[in-house]
Amino acid sequence: MQKWHRRVCNSIGELLIVVENPVSEIYFVDNLVFFLPLQKAVKSADNDLDGQMVFEEFVHYLQDQEKDLKLVFKNLDRRRADKMDSKEIMQSLQDLGVHISQQHAEKVLQSMDKNGTMTIDWNEWSNYPLLQPKENNIPEITLYWKHSTLFDVGDNLMVPDDFTTEEKLTGMWWRHLVAGGGAGAVSRTFTAPLDRLKVLMQVHGSRSNNMCIMSGLTQMIKEGGMRSLWRGNGINIIKIAPESAIKFMAYEQIKRLIGSDKETLGILERFVAGSMAGVIAQSTIYPMEVLKTRLALRKTGQYSGISDCAKSIFRREGLGAFYKGFIPNMMGIIPYAGMDLAVYETLKNSWLEKYGTNSTDPGVLVLLGCGTVSSTCGQLASYPLALVRTRMQAQAMLEGSPQMTMSGLFKQIIQTEGATGLYRGLAPNFLKVIPAVSISYVVYENLKTSLGVKSR
Repeated sequence: MQKWHRRVCNSIGELLIVVENPVSEIYFVDNLVFFLPLQKAVKSADNDLDGQMVFEEFVHYLQDQEKDLKLVFKNLDRRRADKMDSKEIMQSLQDLGVHISQQHAEKVLQSMDKNGTMTIDWNEWSNYPLLQPKENNIPEITLYWKHSTLFDVGDNLMVPDDFTTEEKLTGMWWRHLVAGGGAGAVSRTFTAPLDRLKVLMQVHGSRSNNMCIMSGLTQMIKEGGMRSLWRGNGINIIKIAPESAIKFMAYEQIKRLIGSDKETLGILERFVAGSMAGVIAQSTIYPMEVLKTRLALRKTGQYSGISDCAKSIFRREGLGAFYKGFIPNMMGIIPYAGMDLAVYETLKNSWLEKYGTNSTDPGVLVLLGCGTVSSTCGQLASYPLALVRTRMQAQAMLEGSPQMTMSGLFKQIIQTEGATGLYRGLAPNFLKVIPAVSISYVVYENLKTSLGVKSR
């Protein structure tokens, strides 16, 4: 294989020797070696977009990289001592929402520290990124931990994912959203009988009518046949696309309004932006939530379809009926998002502390485990509000039932059924989590491949 090289000094005076071959380029910087595949090199440094990278373009590319590295180094060097220690690394990661121990920070430091001083100066810092694959920087590491586009348990209240600038420019962001939406549609369809059973137990369950899973399923089949198990599933799937799109756009705009142009947000920023985006999205599609509840509770022959249901509600109850239960629904977003983020970040950081030294990729099982536990905890925290919301949406369908407020319903449930009455329907809700997450994952991965999204 033919090889040749050039010698040149870079912008900080270090001798650079480039050895090129048809497949890759290997760079020697003061006896340090790093490997750059031609495809990435050409894509990053090809200024005239001719599909080729000349040596001058690479030199400009390297100079730009050095400028970026200097900016990052100055940002990390909080004491302005031209060097940083493990405490500064810990603080910088904490600002990004990643909490690590002192021991783990020292391990990170030792991987870059060449002279044994337990501090990193500019030369050590500038050389280290050249030796490491791109996937080891913080924004890239966080991409391994995406979960909101992947996990769909029927309630789309999770904080949206952060997408990198590259993903937004290349259009990968909408492919992720489409794959997530498709996965959600399939998983919701498979678990629709359990979702409808949950609604029936929330509305009709009481001490005198202690409906269980088997009796509830039997009652549904007896009343309307096997097809009745999927009542309300159509509108539940239809609302995925507008809700996901509105939430994503709102999330990006809110990030700008709160003054954050970082690719990786801290936990508090994600919570604020995610909760506000959730409120905007839910406010927009909330009439669909009411339609879903009414269609799930309907008797055979009551409505001919979604439009007939909407017209009937509007004629009999007016426009305000489409926003019954709106307040408890909005209030439920905060505990759901807060618990989901807190649990997910805690599990993520625990994994990073123990295993993050050797690998940044958590693997499928870790992601599935963290996502399932965090979303389940989020549902548990907001469930009483979700139950009250559902009962308020359904009040007009129950003959002789008074139209009660949110606080009135809470008091009535606690007085007549006790605190456990606020958790009716929880069993089928939790029963659908594992199949929903598993189905979502399988469909998501297959759709990603079909849409040309490369697995990391």
